[in-house]
Amino acid sequence: MSDYAEKFGTLTRVYGEELCEALSQSHVCVVGIGGVGSWAVESLVRSGIGEITLVDGDTIARSNMNRQIHTLESTLGQAKVSAMQARIADINADCRCHAVEHHIDDDNLRDILERGYDCVIDAIDSIKYKAAIVYCCKRNKTAVVMTGGAGGLIDPTKTEVADLTRTWNDPLAATVRSRLRHKYGYTRNPKRSFGVPCVFSPEQQRYPDRKGRPGYCKPGVAGLSLDCSFGYGSVVSVTASFGFAASAKAIELIAKKK
Repeated sequence: MSDYAEKFGTLTRVYGEELCEALSQSHVCVVGIGGVGSWAVESLVRSGIGEITLVDGDTIARSNMNRQIHTLESTLGQAKVSAMQARIADINADCRCHAVEHHIDDDNLRDILERGYDCVIDAIDSIKYKAAIVYCCKRNKTAVVMTGGAGGLIDPTKTEVADLTRTWNDPLAATVRSRLRHKYGYTRNPKRSFGVPCVFSPEQQRYPDRKGRPGYCKPGVAGLSLDCSFGYGSVVSVTASFGFAASAKAIELIAKKK
């Protein structure tokens, strides 16, 4: 029995041999290797994806410990993409992994995204670049999966996947949807979809007050995010569920193309 068959043979009992072979020949890019993206990568490599590109400019901090799979005492201070690349090699040394230690920006977006991927998973927080990733991928006919806001949530069973036009009670997804319409000319017709699957949760977000106590009253502060010192709280059961849902959707999209 080959090493690949020994590691991933049980997948054929659910996916079938043809799809497993397709997955081993597929290339997925994950943008944002944090609380959601790191789990998406973990799922992809354990599902036998043959090539993965990791995009993130951050280093691992102790504050990531509660939700990011690559965060260990032994990896503190390392680039997230480097730590995840090492983890991938430890799971499946045959998986070709490319580590891009940069944040997506105006200068590198097209160079990073226009590399013939079978699917791109967006797992970043930036509204501007989430919309830009969707636009670039759709323009190049590259399958893309977007993730909404996982911060401030505690119930992983509420995680859903729907077209970006059909998400609800997710402020991040709603703002990206609005930007796609205003900046990129996406349809405003409520009966039409964008063709962009989005992982989201309709759960009511919990916000910290000035003393860090959770509640449902949205504070009047700008730039509230998952990672800043004064921002959303997060739990791994939700962030991981978002990542797993995104990877499952990516595999579904790959299966439809093969």
